[in-house]
Amino acid sequence: MTPMSGQVWVSLISLGGVVLGGLLSYLVQHRTQQSAERAEQHRQQIALSETRRAERLALLERFIEVGAEAERAAFSRPDEFDDTHPWHLTTQDVMNRLWVAERLIRIQFPLPVHDAARAYFLDLNRTVWEGLPDGESVRDYLENNRLAFLDAARTAMG
Repeated sequence: MTPMSGQVWVSLISLGGVVLGGLLSYLVQHRTQQSAERAEQHRQQIALSETRRAERLALLERFIEVGAEAERAAFSRPDEFDDTHPWHLTTQDVMNRLWVAERLIRIQFPLPVHDAARAYFLDLNRTVWEGLPDGESVRDYLENNRLAFLDAARTAMG
């Protein structure tokens, strides 16, 4: 083996070490970047989930609050009223807000939650505008569908 070929081998081995080191460095950096990207995506998914949950809770609160207003209107329903009666004007506004909240439930929640909200809304709407037969309690009439809605909402919220 000549001195020249020994130097070539040393140079080739050195070059191979540099290439191997560079390749390993690239692989480590690539894996680290992928891991960081996955962690960031996971953080974004968690933030989005938390935001959606907060929106859903606010919507439930809105529906329940307006539903309570509508129930109070049903309890205070006068025997006779017309379109200009103060009770009718106030109640019309409440029922319009309840209708909107019920539609938003359909957008934000699974159908079983909306179906329960819809049944409660329809019972409440009927009670407010048509009243109940004598001797029937507003609270008792609305209780089953109100509880069904609350139970469906609790299940959907986890």
